[in-house]
Amino acid sequence: MTPPKPPSRPDRVSLWRYLRLFRQDILSAQPERLYRAWMAEFRTPFFRSYMCNDPALVELVLKDRPDDFPKSDRIGEGLRPLLGNSVFVTNCETWKRQRRIIDPAFEGGRLRDTFPAMWEAAVAAVDRLAPLANGEAVEIEAQTSHAAADVIFRTLFSIPIEHEVAGRVFHEFREHQRTQPVLNLGAFLPLPRWMPRFHRRRTKQTAKVIRRLITQLTADRMRAIAAGTAPDDLATKIMTTADPVTGDRFDTGEMVDQVAIFFLAGHETSASALAWALYLLATHPDWQDRVAEEAAAVIDPDRPDFATLSKLRITRDVFREALRLYPPVPMMVREAACPEHFRDRDVPKGSQIVLSPWHLHRHERLWDRPDDFDPGRFATENGKACLRNAYMPFSAGQRVCTGAGFAMAEGPIILAMLLRAYRFEAVTDRTPMPVAHLTVRGRDGIWLQLKPR
Repeated sequence: MTPPKPPSRPDRVSLWRYLRLFRQDILSAQPERLYRAWMAEFRTPFFRSYMCNDPALVELVLKDRPDDFPKSDRIGEGLRPLLGNSVFVTNCETWKRQRRIIDPAFEGGRLRDTFPAMWEAAVAAVDRLAPLANGEAVEIEAQTSHAAADVIFRTLFSIPIEHEVAGRVFHEFREHQRTQPVLNLGAFLPLPRWMPRFHRRRTKQTAKVIRRLITQLTADRMRAIAAGTAPDDLATKIMTTADPVTGDRFDTGEMVDQVAIFFLAGHETSASALAWALYLLATHPDWQDRVAEEAAAVIDPDRPDFATLSKLRITRDVFREALRLYPPVPMMVREAACPEHFRDRDVPKGSQIVLSPWHLHRHERLWDRPDDFDPGRFATENGKACLRNAYMPFSAGQRVCTGAGFAMAEGPIILAMLLRAYRFEAVTDRTPMPVAHLTVRGRDGIWLQLKPR
């Protein structure tokens, strides 16, 4: 069974129709030819946009000359009420300073230190699903969102999702998702900084509540650090790390911005990947059985063991393939800081450079059977080559996701725990259609049936 893929728009449409399609869903607003094109140009009255699928161009933009292609300001227009001045939207020296403070929390042995909290969240996810494992249809994205949020709170602040403040942040964030349009006016029009961005009232309200709750958690942690009673978790590590260049640390306001993006990036993206992985396994029972057998052989839920990660080889490849077919962040936008010349075309200064994991991961000239679900592909020569040159669910280069290693630990361990406990089956009349808003989700959710193993 070929996994679902959104329909493509006609090759030529008016600007206004494109804007309407884009507002509904980024993916179905794109033409079919992008799955074969090395580069495509799109013009509006306000700017030019170039989608680059040529691996050499992707490497140039992300790895060879990243400072010449800063993150486009347009990409953060709709997210600023929640994210403020976080590392997700900043550029240049501000971004570099933020990364110098954040990165040490995710390096080296820190993953080993946070692993027990991930394990506890996975065990809790198994327990939460037990009452639902009765053969009735379950909207699984809501469940993976709960599990991923639990991981974030346990690893960042050493509190479970059941904590009062954590639970309220999770509830408000789900409401924020429902109010957040994919298209803000500032993403298409070159508006001056002083002009209002006309965010929806409810979007601003939910963002304000989330930031107030995060401020409460951050201020409490600041006091615990000062008193010497703070736990040794990610929040403490980040808040006590000084920039090696300036000696500065994050103040409470800056930390609130960073926690907001940790929650958005670390929770929303993991929830998306886990939900699609479970759907793919439900529709490919042979691979589901292999994951379940591997999990039963190496996991003892009562004994957290970091070495388990290295033994979940099949599970890791399944999660990796889910990230290929359904990359949580389907497109990234950079801006040309100076005139460029790409593939015999002049690219003016200020042009938007679009890098699309969605299209790169399904590119017909790069991948064998690009639309098929086949975790075994990564053992083939084609799969190995594409992993190096055409696979970037976490971006690449200096702006690669700080939590990439974190996600590749969290995803497989939760997936293995769930498959060890339950069998997942697809609901025949509810095939999910991928749509992209903040991340790639099912238009009407992803519905599965669960039964105990």
